[in-house]
Amino acid sequence: MPAIVQLQLSLEALAEAISSLDLEEKRQLQEMIEQQIFEAEEALYEDDIETQEEIQTVRAEYARGESMTMDEYLTRRSNPA
Repeated sequence: MPAIVQLQLSLEALAEAISSLDLEEKRQLQEMIEQQIFEAEEALYEDDIETQEEIQTVRAEYARGESMTMDEYLTRRSNPA
């Protein structure tokens, strides 16, 4: 298991440290940050009442046949009746 080190630095110091990275390291850092942002946004959506209501509305529409999945749409589009 890798060692974990926690430290606090100013945003300026962090920016300076990032500037010293080579391109591949910057891309790796970007991927890590994007993944963490995605996970944080997902957690917010899961807790957001308005989002939950929208999900329930869409599920009800789908159950009544008023909506279709993207796969269903593409299948119907490629195989017209």
